[in-house]
Amino acid sequence: MTPIVLAWIGAAFMVGMSGLASAIGTSIAAQAAVGALKKNRGASGSYLILSALPGSQGLYGFAGYYIFANISGLFTDSITWVQAGGIFAGGLIMGFVALFSSMMQGRICANGITAIGNGHNVRNNTLILAVIPELYAILGFATLFLINTMIS
Repeated sequence: MTPIVLAWIGAAFMVGMSGLASAIGTSIAAQAAVGALKKNRGASGSYLILSALPGSQGLYGFAGYYIFANISGLFTDSITWVQAGGIFAGGLIMGFVALFSSMMQGRICANGITAIGNGHNVRNNTLILAVIPELYAILGFATLFLINTMIS
């Protein structure tokens, strides 16, 4: 294996798992939205907002790849093992943090959607609570900046 291969594997984890995370999180919330639409069609805007919220983790993974590939220009044949290891570690960190934060965020949003569908006014509280797992995805993304600074 060469360093560039290790870097590409890290990038694949970063973008792939973050995208998978968003697909899982948004579908958890969207499934609840479909059920809630049967009871309360008037709150479809709230359902849409809450269903889309777990989709941000995929953006963090893509932005992380952009940092390493385009801003730092590390994806070249001259990449070192330390740089490749940093990208690989960053990919694992971002991928796993995004995966779990998006799934948990999707569950929080799904519960809020269900409550809104049952007539409870909890949209703003649900948004606030859903931001808590988002914080950890943001910290995972911030870690990519720190890794990039250390290996560039």
